Amino acid sequence: QVQLVESGGGSVQAGGSLRLSCAASEYNTYCIAWFRQAPGKERERVAGIFTGDGTTYYDDSVKGRFIVSLDNAKNTAYLQMNSLKSEDSATYFCAAIKNMYAENCPRQEADFRYWGQGTQVTVSS
Repeated sequence: QVQLVESGGGSVQAGGSLRLSCAASEYNTYCIAWFRQAPGKERERVAGIFTGDGTTYYDDSVKGRFIVSLDNAKNTAYLQMNSLKSEDSATYFCAAIKNMYAENCPRQEADFRYWGQGTQVTVSS
């Protein structure tokens, strides 16, 4: 079973930045996604990346502010979060599934096989 370990959460003021990391326990080709869940809200996908070719996805709510990147040598994906808003406050989860093609990367949380433990992001205004 592949394990995902997340880190990088914390508390920042509005306009600040954080970088989250998601490290996989074994090398493979993955669809990786970042989900977040705020109190009283449903879990939503905010960004994703296919490790095979670097294809990325961003939800409109974070487009232009968040950037997903990879360090394949470390089996790690990063979510750089800039210009943070209070609306970004949530528990962030990294999710992954082994895949060979970017076009087959899933969109819904139920279709991701591996999940990180979650990391809390709090943005104060």
